[in-house]
Amino acid sequence: MNFIEMITNAGGGHLLANAPALVVAIPLIAGAVAVVLGHGKLAWVWSVLIALVTFGFSLILLQSVLGGETITYAMGNWPAPLGITYHIDALNALLISLVSAMALLALLYGWPMVEREIDPKKHAMFFGTFLLCVGGLIGVAIAGDAFNVFVFLEVSSISTYVLVAMGAQKNRQALTASFNYLILGTIGATFFVIGVGLLYMATGTLNMADISRILADSEGNRVVRAAFAFIVIGLGLKTAMFPLHTWLPNAYTFSPSMIGVFLASTATKVAFYILIRFLFSVFHAGASFETAMFDFVLAPMAMVAMIVCSVQASFQSDVRRLLAYSSVAQVGYMLLGLSLGTAAGLAAGLLHMFNHALMKGALFMAVGLAGLGLGITRVNELRGLGKTMPLVAAGLTVAGLSLIGVPLTAGFISKYYLVIAVLERGWWWAVVAIVVSSVLAIFYVGRMIEAMYLQNPPTPSAAHESDPPIQVRSPVLSMAALYVLVIGSVWFFFDPSLPKGLADTAAGLLIGGGGL
Repeated sequence: MNFIEMITNAGGGHLLANAPALVVAIPLIAGAVAVVLGHGKLAWVWSVLIALVTFGFSLILLQSVLGGETITYAMGNWPAPLGITYHIDALNALLISLVSAMALLALLYGWPMVEREIDPKKHAMFFGTFLLCVGGLIGVAIAGDAFNVFVFLEVSSISTYVLVAMGAQKNRQALTASFNYLILGTIGATFFVIGVGLLYMATGTLNMADISRILADSEGNRVVRAAFAFIVIGLGLKTAMFPLHTWLPNAYTFSPSMIGVFLASTATKVAFYILIRFLFSVFHAGASFETAMFDFVLAPMAMVAMIVCSVQASFQSDVRRLLAYSSVAQVGYMLLGLSLGTAAGLAAGLLHMFNHALMKGALFMAVGLAGLGLGITRVNELRGLGKTMPLVAAGLTVAGLSLIGVPLTAGFISKYYLVIAVLERGWWWAVVAIVVSSVLAIFYVGRMIEAMYLQNPPTPSAAHESDPPIQVRSPVLSMAALYVLVIGSVWFFFDPSLPKGLADTAAGLLIGGGGL
C-alpha cells in the first residue's frame, strides 16, 4: 500500500484532492500565525510542524506524478483562462519536494543559530517571514499562469530581502547585502513582468498552457521576441546567471546561517526551474531565436561562469563567500545542460540542480556549526577542525568532495551525465570547461580539507601544546540535519533512480512539447 492509499483509507481523500492548493496556502497562512504567536521558541516549533505538513503534501504530489502523469488544479473550480490554475508534473514535483524538505531541515538545523544571531524580539517575525518565503517559492514552482509566477516570485523575494537583513546583528554588512539584493531583484522582477505583459499583448492570455498553444501555432513576431529577451534577463538575475550574479556573494555571506543554508539550496534552483519552464514549455525550444540564444549566449556564459567563478572562489578568505562564488559556478553547470537543448542535457542540468542543493546545503550547515562552536568564519580558522569538531569536518569533507565530483558522491553522477550529453552534441570545448572547473574546485575545497586535517588547531592560552585538543559538541538536531544531506550526497551516487528518473521524465516532456 503506498502513501496516498494510506491517507485515502484514513479518510483523507478531500485533503489529497486539494493538495496542490494546500502545499502553498499552509505555509503562507502559517507565516502570519507564527508572527502572532510572539514567543520565539513557540514560533520555531510551529514552523517545524508546518514545514513537516508541507513536506508531507509535497510527497503526495511527487508520488502522484512518478509515472509521468500531470495534475492540473483549478482554484475555486474556475477553469483557465478565467481562473488560476496550478500545474504539477515530474519537473516541478521534484522541486516542490526539494524546497519543502530543505525548509524542514533548515528549521531543524537553525534554532541554535537563530538564538545567537537574531534579536530575541525578532524571532517570531523571523520564522513568520521564513514561512512566507517557503510558500512563495513553492507557489512559483506550482503556478500555471505567468502573472501568478510573478506574484509568488515577489512574495519569496521580499521575504528573502527581510531575512538577509536580519543578519545585521551578526554583521552590519547584511544591510548593504540586503539592499543590493533588493535593487537587483527588483530590476529582475521588472524585466520579467514587462516580458509577461508583452506575452499578454501578443496572445491575449496569461495562462502558460494557452500561451504555449498560441505561440506554437504562430511563427512569432517582434513582440514575442522582445518578451523572450525581457524574461530571460529577468530570470537570469534571479538565477544568478553570470554576469548577473553580483547580488549573490554578499547575500549568502552575511545572511543568518539558517537562511544561507536555505537560500543556497533553493532560491536559484526555483529561478532555474521557471527559466526552463518558459524556455521549453512556453516559447518552445527550437525556434531560431531560442537556438541562437542557447548556442551564442547561454552556453558561453555558462562555461565562463564555471571557470571564472571557480577562480574567484579559490581566492576567497571567507568560507561562506568561497561557497557563494562556488554556487555561481555550479549554476553554470545547470545552464550548460539547459543550453544544449537536448533531453539528455536538460536532464543532466536538472539532476545537477538536485544534487547541488544537497551538497551546498550540507556545506553551509557545516560552516554554520563550525561558526557556532568555534566562531569560525575564515578558511584559515578551519585549521584542526578534524580534531576539534570531527563530525562537522567529516560532513564538510564529504559535501566538498561531492562539489568537486569525486566518484562515490552524487556530484560525480550529475557531472558524468552532463559530460555524456555534451559529447553527444560534439561540444568538446564544453568538456574542457567542465574538467577545468572541477580541477579548480579541487583547489578551493582542498584548501579547507588541508586546513582541517593537516594543520593543528589553535592552542588555548591556558593549555600546553602537548595537550590533546578539546572537542566541541554540536547540537543534536543540527547535526542530524547536516547528516541527512551528507548521506543523501552519497546515497544518490549508488541509487540516483528517483532524481534521475524524474529528470528524464521532465526532460522528455519538455523536449517533446508536452511540458504544459
